[in-house]
Amino acid sequence: MASTALPSPAPTLPVAGDPVIAIAGLTKRFGRLTAVDHLDLRVEPGEVYGLLGPNGAGKTTTIRTLLGYLEPTAGSARVLGGSARDRAIRRRIGYLPGDLRLEGRMKVASILDFYADLRGGVDRRRIDGLCEQLQLDPSRPFGQLSKGNRQKVGVVQAFMHEPDVLVLDEPTSGLDPLMQREVLSLVRERRDAGAAVLFSSHLIFEVEEVADRVGILRQGHKVVEDTVGGLQVLTARQSLHLRFTEPVPASALAGVPGVESVQAERTRVAVVVRGSVAPLVRALADLPIEHIAADPILLDDLFYGIYDGQGAGADPRPREGEEA
Repeated sequence: MASTALPSPAPTLPVAGDPVIAIAGLTKRFGRLTAVDHLDLRVEPGEVYGLLGPNGAGKTTTIRTLLGYLEPTAGSARVLGGSARDRAIRRRIGYLPGDLRLEGRMKVASILDFYADLRGGVDRRRIDGLCEQLQLDPSRPFGQLSKGNRQKVGVVQAFMHEPDVLVLDEPTSGLDPLMQREVLSLVRERRDAGAAVLFSSHLIFEVEEVADRVGILRQGHKVVEDTVGGLQVLTARQSLHLRFTEPVPASALAGVPGVESVQAERTRVAVVVRGSVAPLVRALADLPIEHIAADPILLDDLFYGIYDGQGAGADPRPREGEEA
């Protein structure tokens, strides 16, 4: 059974203006492959930084180097003014890896007790409250859980000690939309309490709900850094699914300003729009529209928009030794 939280001194977060997470010139190579290339990144107290990129962009390598699991080839990665390998600093970090692997025969309650002891004791009411919030049954063995429930175990262990720093690698992976929102709510709570959060993802729609700033990685480079709103101005591309009460030909929308592509199949039409949707809305007013749905903005689409518009100022071609 996890012990009640032990008395501890008040957290000593960096003073205003000093980052909680400070990555400077970070480079990590694996043989000829450069996974991270001269990366600079700062996360301030009370800030959520969204680290975005497709698989292979360097997000997980950056996180694992920050946490001391990998040695940098060059540059530095510091957290709370020191190394994450320092036990006192590590206790103040909540980490959720992208591929959570735990002993399958252990019950969830035992796993959470183990992590609580590593952190010097966590109030059992806090653990129970998180399990209830995420609808997680702690009496079951970890190996019998679904992907989503295994992810919930990782979320609970990352948040249960109310850390000063959260490092979350694809934290909503495998979760249904309701649980995704619960996790994002937990992220906002820690940010509002003054914690620094590094939030890795490949879907911008979930990051835009919580992130203060966003950095996009591509082949180990940070190709752009901005607010979510700033990134959307760069791309301004949306994918819409339209349903009509009667068949509508693609030609009815193909000439609308901003419409880049139209795919029509009887009463269902898929449209890609760049920029304002106002011209499309006006065109739809004269058609038998019944339903409109929008896809989340996928990171691949965001990249295409950045490179098409030269917004990032980066060379998107693969470097020597890397695959296209």
